[in-house]
Amino acid sequence: MAKKVNAKREAYQKKQEQQGKNVVMWIIGGLIALGLIFAIWTSLG
Repeated sequence: MAKKVNAKREAYQKKQEQQGKNVVMWIIGGLIALGLIFAIWTSLG
């Protein structure tokens, strides 16, 4: 029984880790996009 609980816990941790990485990548991508938009906006003005 304990092995089953540990397996579920490990699978959940891996899933959470992957979701966390996805969130970080989205944040970084958003900051890069905003930086590019700002650079274009300042060069046009």
